Amino acid sequence: MLDRFNRHINYLRVSVTDRCNFRCVYCMPPEGVTMLRHEDILSYDEIVEVCKVAAELGVNKIRITGGEPLVRKGIVHLVSEIAKIEGITDLGMTTNGFYLAQYAKPLKEAGLMRVNVSLDTLESEAFSRITRGGDLEQVLKGIEAAQKAGLTPVKINTVLFDREDQHKKQKMLQFAGDHGLEVRFIRQMNLANGDFSVVEGGTGGNCAICNRLRLTANGYIKACLFSDEEYNVRKLGARKAMMEAVAFKPEKGTTCSHREFYNIGG
Repeated sequence: MLDRFNRHINYLRVSVTDRCNFRCVYCMPPEGVTMLRHEDILSYDEIVEVCKVAAELGVNKIRITGGEPLVRKGIVHLVSEIAKIEGITDLGMTTNGFYLAQYAKPLKEAGLMRVNVSLDTLESEAFSRITRGGDLEQVLKGIEAAQKAGLTPVKINTVLFDREDQHKKQKMLQFAGDHGLEVRFIRQMNLANGDFSVVEGGTGGNCAICNRLRLTANGYIKACLFSDEEYNVRKLGARKAMMEAVAFKPEKGTTCSHREFYNIGG
């Protein structure tokens, strides 16, 4: 698929849930959030159908996101069904890593190719503070399990809160180098203010070459993270929703006023 700006749209990010076992300070407010109703969340059959239509339209790369995708029951089955779709040549997942020690091997066997793990610090106390109670050691075990299972290259996603945070960057780069990992640095973003930048070590945030669509957990196709435009697959059908999203994909991001990262999928 080509959009109005001749960008080749071949990448679909699929949020399977808005729920997460962490409460990261940059993702959720201290008071928590109102979760989607069960009946509003797409079923796995619906998600697979959207992915099949996407593949027919030229999408060959799919990334499963959340919330935290590994908290949704039956996630391994969903991976196996998406992996069977003709034309999908790149199937990944973004996870906080907490359950990877348990799921890495079955996910690999189901057809998942690689994982990105969110890891913002290597200091246990700071990690607990940022995630509001997360266990760093469990995440590190998950990263090790992912490597052993062959979910490689394992990429680390690190959010930078301070534009001058060079010490944190150097520690993470050293850790990645020592353990055969790749690392990407993501500046803290603000949807409502339109504050974003290009990911260091990746292509996210570079509007000129953006090749992405996003499927939210409750069934909306979004062509841009920083836009309020979205198209409901239940009302329009997957094909029409995707075609309209591509047709009206903006040249660059502006703001998004009615969603947060936890219910888009990042």
